[in-house]
Amino acid sequence: MAKDWSPTSWRSFPIKQQPLWPDEADLERALKQIAGYPPLVFAGEARSLQSGLAQVAAGNAFLLQAGDCAESFEDFSADSIREKLRVILQMAIVLTYSMGVPVMKVGRLAGQFAKPRSADFERIGDSEIPSFRGHIVNAEGTSAAARVPTPERLVQAYHQSAATLNLVRAFTKGGFAALDRVHAWNQEFVASSPAGRRYEQLALEIDRALRFMRATGIDNEANSNLDQVDVWTSHEALLLSYEEALTRRDSTTGQWYDCSAHMLWIGERTRQLDSAHVEFLRGVGNPIGCKVGPTMTGQELIELCEALNPARIPGRLTLITRMGADAIEDGLRPLLRAVKDSGHPVVWACDPMHGNTYTSAGGRKTRDFESIVGEITGFVQAHHAEGTWPGGIHIELTGAAGTECIGGSDDLIDADLDHRSETVCDPRLNGRQSVDLAFRTAELIRSKQSV
Repeated sequence: MAKDWSPTSWRSFPIKQQPLWPDEADLERALKQIAGYPPLVFAGEARSLQSGLAQVAAGNAFLLQAGDCAESFEDFSADSIREKLRVILQMAIVLTYSMGVPVMKVGRLAGQFAKPRSADFERIGDSEIPSFRGHIVNAEGTSAAARVPTPERLVQAYHQSAATLNLVRAFTKGGFAALDRVHAWNQEFVASSPAGRRYEQLALEIDRALRFMRATGIDNEANSNLDQVDVWTSHEALLLSYEEALTRRDSTTGQWYDCSAHMLWIGERTRQLDSAHVEFLRGVGNPIGCKVGPTMTGQELIELCEALNPARIPGRLTLITRMGADAIEDGLRPLLRAVKDSGHPVVWACDPMHGNTYTSAGGRKTRDFESIVGEITGFVQAHHAEGTWPGGIHIELTGAAGTECIGGSDDLIDADLDHRSETVCDPRLNGRQSVDLAFRTAELIRSKQSV
């Protein structure tokens, strides 16, 4: 890999998963427009996140990365953003109390638009049309016209990301995230959930802790740590021309940062050592992630660590495993040993969604809640066996009462999948399933901590 790096050096490397733009001149006009806009995030914010992730790598914090599979141009409202944020905050308080460590809250939001596809084209009836690649590229409609990649969508994605960020910052600093408020939401979940009794004891423990804090004179309103939180943004850095347009040189350090999000990751389909995606992300100062699937070898993973974090900066690199519930424990342990022996200070996070996707009897793509829990269980057990820290979870969720995944506290079945499936791509956990998962994960990690 070349030693010299610039925001454009990725253009000399093989690239996958890019749209077939019909008009390069239109594309360049859109990118030039975005390049002239203000950054969406700032370098100092990215460095703050990296400092927090360094604590995760050291086993002193936990990463909760969660949000949409793919953000939608149609489902874009204050209510939608608020409800996703609410669920993330609910999950975080359960995990924080259970593990006794800070939880770094990173949303798949304000930029998670682009999606990789297995093929450039798909057959609809008798026609072959471009694959849907997320609203930043084209529309999910089944006509050829809807699927034409449109550069103006890049500009729309920028503006929607800016508006989302503005609202998230207002919510997290304006009292919406107050500790007492979030705990009250979880109490409502426990009281109304068929599985609530399972979590009643933990909810009571959190309640007693909050009452103790109030009794000792700790005032939530006067203490910003209890009334305000940091929520960072992340997305898969798939469309490199868009990422390049939002890359800026930090005036204080001289380092390049991708200012489209605080954290970026490389997907399973684009993580080849000689790929344009690895080349681009190795050069930006943001904390970055890399998906790790079941075909990954220890040697390949060490080479990726060397390429993406040669200086071995703690918090710089997060490895996000996605192997499936049946494969995770046996597949992960050799990788844990290889990275541990290499001395690379990585964050290990579990994506229990993508390896457990299947098509239901009714023809809908779905995921089983128990398989999701099963992959997290195998992830935690593998780390316990190898003496490493299971540093986080990476979840696709919606704040709405969706019916896209079966199981969970409401015991959704295949027949429920048609009731409210609103995802533009992969199935997401609904709000109640997500909080349910946080309690299950908390139980699991607490049990291993006590061993």
